[in-house]
Amino acid sequence: MPLGTRATANHTSSSPASFLLAGIPGLERFHVWIAVPFGLMYVAALVGNGSLLLAIGAERSLQEPMYLFLAMLAVADLTLSSSTVPKTLGVLSSLSQEISFPACLAQMFFTHTSFIAESTILLAMAFDRYVAICHPLRYTTILTRSAIGRIGLAALVRGACVMLPTIFLLKRLPYCGRRVMPHSYCEHMGIARMACADIAVNIWYGFTTTLLSPGLDVVLIAVSYALILRAVFRLPSQGARLKALGTCSAHLCVILLFYAPAFFSFFAHRFGRGIPQHVLVLLANVYQLLPPVLNPVVYAVNTKRIRARLARVLAPAGQCC
Repeated sequence: MPLGTRATANHTSSSPASFLLAGIPGLERFHVWIAVPFGLMYVAALVGNGSLLLAIGAERSLQEPMYLFLAMLAVADLTLSSSTVPKTLGVLSSLSQEISFPACLAQMFFTHTSFIAESTILLAMAFDRYVAICHPLRYTTILTRSAIGRIGLAALVRGACVMLPTIFLLKRLPYCGRRVMPHSYCEHMGIARMACADIAVNIWYGFTTTLLSPGLDVVLIAVSYALILRAVFRLPSQGARLKALGTCSAHLCVILLFYAPAFFSFFAHRFGRGIPQHVLVLLANVYQLLPPVLNPVVYAVNTKRIRARLARVLAPAGQCC
């Protein structure tokens, strides 16, 4: 083989021009029907989180740490769902199945970065509740506007720093012309499994970063709530205990909605060898959609001030109609 031809072949095998996303393997005939609820859920996520941001931004009384963290959570939710769902809908409706290799890496980066950032924000919200209940007199001095801004920036930087190495880990792999990816969007291990080389480094990096970022966050959140519960049950009156627990209920619901499907999907992909591929792909899509759809609902139902502000925002629209 001539030298120029060999170089071209090596470049082609190591750097694919594009991938074809297969959607949900085994359920191809149902793709259009699956796209309908996915699309409706995405619209609900956009409306819900957009309304939450509008309510918090328009109401000065909601410019408090808890609500500012909630606004960050809404932004992370919108980024998480918007990184994948529009392309997934294109794949399921057979309108746009091809994705370039750089775009695939970008989608993976933004998806996982927003996930890690959201996990960091949930940890910050647990710390917020801990300070509010266990050290109420120091609450305003600890959680200042500048401190909240630094926490938001740290969440973003942390996610980006964790995910940047995966881009280089994936770009170093040879792909030998493989193009059809059995998934509806690009994620780290989905891309790595397209390679025709050993991906042990990718597997161990993904496993380690999961344990040291979201995994560590879960442990710290559990510690925070253990301390909160200890403080709550030491309160003298039952009314005070119920009020303190009530302020944490929405956050606990959001934590379960976020981590339960994500960790189930993560461990099922790595250890669930008997689980069908279409179940794994559906699970991966669920954890992209479920928290962004339900988080605004949980906070609107459980937080009277947000409920009242949303009612005032929506009332003029209702009168116009």
